Amino acid sequence: MSVALRYAARSHLGLGTKSRNEDSAYAGPELLVLCDGMGGHAAGDVASSLVVGELVHLDGESHGADDMTSVLEREMIGANDRLAEVAEESQATEGMGTTCIAMMRSGSKLAVANIGDSRAYLRRGTRITQITKDHSFVQQLLDEGRISEEEALHHPQRSLVTRVFTGRPDDRPDLSMRELRVGDRLLLTSDGLTDYVAESTVADLLRSDEPAGKVADQLIAISLRASARDNVTVIVADVVEPGEGTTEPQVVGAASERRGTQLLAPQTPAEKAAALSRTVHGTDPGPELAEETGHGGLATWLRRGLVRLAILAVVAVGAWATYDWSQRQYYVGEANGHVTIFRGVSQDLGPLVLSEPEEETDIDLETLPSHYRNRVINTLTADDREDAESIVAELRGLALPRCEDVLEVPALPLPGDGSRTTGPDDAGATAGPDDAQATTAGPDRAGATAGPDDAAVTSGEPDDAATTTAPGGQRLPAPVDCVP
Repeated sequence: MSVALRYAARSHLGLGTKSRNEDSAYAGPELLVLCDGMGGHAAGDVASSLVVGELVHLDGESHGADDMTSVLEREMIGANDRLAEVAEESQATEGMGTTCIAMMRSGSKLAVANIGDSRAYLRRGTRITQITKDHSFVQQLLDEGRISEEEALHHPQRSLVTRVFTGRPDDRPDLSMRELRVGDRLLLTSDGLTDYVAESTVADLLRSDEPAGKVADQLIAISLRASARDNVTVIVADVVEPGEGTTEPQVVGAASERRGTQLLAPQTPAEKAAALSRTVHGTDPGPELAEETGHGGLATWLRRGLVRLAILAVVAVGAWATYDWSQRQYYVGEANGHVTIFRGVSQDLGPLVLSEPEEETDIDLETLPSHYRNRVINTLTADDREDAESIVAELRGLALPRCEDVLEVPALPLPGDGSRTTGPDDAGATAGPDDAQATTAGPDRAGATAGPDDAAVTSGEPDDAATTTAPGGQRLPAPVDCVP
């Protein structure tokens, strides 16, 4: 049985301080893709639009249900490899990354691939189901039972992703297959919606009988009423009978803005891929400026001089405004081998230094797991000083002790009859953060990138094997992870 999709894609900059849209989305008859770029100054908009551009050729290609999953996985890995190539071309794009949800349809079969904390939902009848799993620090805490659903909604690190596309070889998406039915409704969304709007409210809108375009508009509007500070992008797609679906593709967000606000509507899949590829890689010719003609003279000289003065004034005011704004920002980075809170932003404006260390902590960078150590080196953006201190507290909990400190723990005496006594120290050691398989993570949807699906956090159980007895009748402490 075959079906079709009637879809609508929408994107908004949001009400925060971001000056550009780092989300990108593409909706076509057989392909839905949504990416949320991250990296702040490290070109999150480039990352999201590049990955969309690398996948768009799948729309219109003929693939059977048996090989769709492998094809989609191969193409997403190829897009991640391309991301690595572009990141190495310029210092401005180093460290960029993006989440990605991609859905490819063949008949009534739907292949789904996702990485990061952008989400996909399915409405079937009145039931709403999240069909993707967040690759985030908060989701990992939920999986381990360390926080409740209510605590997750307001957790200070809810934007910290643990797996995204960054160009690294171990960036791999989750894959699944689904069967579509007429009447189903799909929602793909960036966290600009789900971080600010209650899931129950989103579900109510998805249950409505309004067409996909109107529901998409309502989702954007309600996120803005909730004062969303992040970019907000959604794709709503209704499953309909063959011949009743949408035929023209839609591109929104960063990919669309690179060639204006006009929707992309080429006639063939090849034209679609070529047009979006030009958009992504910036090869579309820009408008040509006509040269000024005339005889010059004093009036022309004065006019040009005034224009130059006005431009200099605007640049000077802009530079001061940028500096003033930067001095109200905070981030966590590295100084002298220690985790340090900085005031400012981690990028200089020409000769103007826009940040300075405000508090160098006692957390040795070498004691952090490699994933978090790299994130600190690449800097972790904070909303304010309090948020920066919260990040430091999280890192402090992840730091491993020094081995010499562990070895100095005194042995505990055993009772004279050789029997074992129990106490709080008998509990098995909890595995260190190095046991977590993660790529990058960070509180900015910039930057972060291993998932709770890959994390393997193990807790030791009280066990006689966790201790040893020395010849002198003393119990030695259980071995723990440490840093030399």
